[in-house]
Amino acid sequence: MSLSLPPPRIDYSQQAPALLQKYFDFSMAIGRDGSVEQGLLHLIEIRASQMNGCAFCVDMHVKQAHLHKEGALRLHHVAIWHESPLFSARERAALAWTEALTRLPVGGVPDALYEQVREHFTEQEITVLTLQIMAINGWNRISVAFRTKPGSKDKAFGLDKSGLS
Repeated sequence: MSLSLPPPRIDYSQQAPALLQKYFDFSMAIGRDGSVEQGLLHLIEIRASQMNGCAFCVDMHVKQAHLHKEGALRLHHVAIWHESPLFSARERAALAWTEALTRLPVGGVPDALYEQVREHFTEQEITVLTLQIMAINGWNRISVAFRTKPGSKDKAFGLDKSGLS
């Protein structure tokens, strides 16, 4: 049985290249900040992308995490992190923060969740986490809106080296 995917809509990178370059630079700057470990940022990107149904971004960030030596089982467990024993308390707090900011609850982020995050992160780290979540949610929305094909930018981003094509 062959699955027929809907065709991409437009190549958004050709329609507003200057704006997209600024957004890309912003997104890349978050990862280079260094206050939050890169591996945790990958987990955040994967979880938000799963929640948003962004196949392109799930594919991309799993490959990035793999290239940064994240374990295969942990990558499979991101979708079930609530039940998985493979994540630290710090990672769990970040994943919970990701879920809350990706699907904002009525009434805002609960104080109990904020306090849980504060137990594991400095104010600077919480800010960086929040910016990362904001950035990936934006990328998810543009990729979902325009049906960006998973794997279509692997070579451009060096993801062809992941061995996961």
